[in-house]
Amino acid sequence: MNSIKEVTQMTGISASTLRYYENEGLLPHVKRDENGKRQYDVEDLEWVHFITALRATGMPIVQIQRYVQLYQAGDFTISERKGMMLQHKKDIENKIADLYRNLDKINYKLALYDVLEAQRNHADIKI
Repeated sequence: MNSIKEVTQMTGISASTLRYYENEGLLPHVKRDENGKRQYDVEDLEWVHFITALRATGMPIVQIQRYVQLYQAGDFTISERKGMMLQHKKDIENKIADLYRNLDKINYKLALYDVLEAQRNHADIKI
C-alpha cells in the first residue's frame, strides 16, 4: 500500500489531482487506513495510470466517469467499454492526422525560408 505522497512521487500527479479523481468517482477503490489516510494499492495505481492516459489524450472527465461506472457494473458492459475505447482511439488517430497535416504546412514554410535565405545570401541550396 502506498500513501498519497508516495503516489505523487511515483506518478508526478499532484495530491490535489488524486483527491479530485477520487471525489469524481474515477478512483473508486481507494482504501483508507485507521486514521482516514488514503492507501493506494496496485490496482489503484493501474487506474491512476489509465486515467492519466485518457486525460492526456483528451477524454473528458464525464466520459471517464461513465467508463468507471460501466466497469463497476460488471462484465456484461465489456462491449460498451470496448466501444468507448474504440471511439476514443479513433478520435486520437484523427487528432494525430490533423497534427501531421499541420506539421507538413510548417515544414513547407521552413523549406521556403531556406530557399529565401539561400537566395538572399546568394548561396547554393542544399537539399
